[in-house]
Amino acid sequence: MAQGPRFNYFDLKQCKRGDVYRVELSSALNVLLVDSSGLSAFKARRQYRYWGGLITRSPHDFVIPRSGHWYLIYHAWGLRSGGRISIRPLVEAEAMPRATPNIVSLQSIAEAAAEYPGTDDAPGVAPSAKDYDVFISHASEDKDEIVRELAGALDSEGLDVWYDEFELAIGSSLRRSIDHGLANSRFGVVVLSSAFFKRNWPNYELDGLVTREMASEGQQLILPIWHNVTKDEVIRYSPSLADKLALRTTDSTVSELAAEIASVIRGS
Repeated sequence: MAQGPRFNYFDLKQCKRGDVYRVELSSALNVLLVDSSGLSAFKARRQYRYWGGLITRSPHDFVIPRSGHWYLIYHAWGLRSGGRISIRPLVEAEAMPRATPNIVSLQSIAEAAAEYPGTDDAPGVAPSAKDYDVFISHASEDKDEIVRELAGALDSEGLDVWYDEFELAIGSSLRRSIDHGLANSRFGVVVLSSAFFKRNWPNYELDGLVTREMASEGQQLILPIWHNVTKDEVIRYSPSLADKLALRTTDSTVSELAAEIASVIRGS
């Protein structure tokens, strides 16, 4: 069997969300931040999800998007020559402001490269828009008691989770970010509570999930969790939601809820 184009990678091992790694280059290079499943898919020449791409300025900071095992793949496919690369972890205070990552410009080297991404046998690449396994719709009042821990548990299950504290940064458009998450998540976990019933944003999110479910020709997308509410309360809020099989926070621990949700998603 013919070998594919050469590449190398750094094993960053177990990382925490928000860890920063600085990459320094002597010339333009393709540098891709991937998790364990992304590395496996890359090696198998299947589609894979990544952060990064053709890096034309040095240094470049990579921020770990969620806790887990991460790698930095690097290669010179489509470029006339490779260059030296070094990497080191940064403490948060040292991280370069994202708006000003320009210290040494390598643009002229990149412009001299052959057609990017280059060779025909390079692995396929997933679209740049990120997809998620699950979107968490909830009221902010329930974050401390259940939702933040649930989001972390789902992340630990290896799921890609849209949760506002994972995805929203200062200056983000709330509506556009939520719409992107709603449109690009395979499932929606809806944490139904007394606070949820009263809040506008959770209802906006639920409307979006219901619209998607109705358009999916019967495929179940909404996974309800009842948090300290009775069936009568859910019926008064939404009879159709009350009819769905739901998990209850009074019956299961957060880790058990996350394991059950992950089982449903992986089995779909």
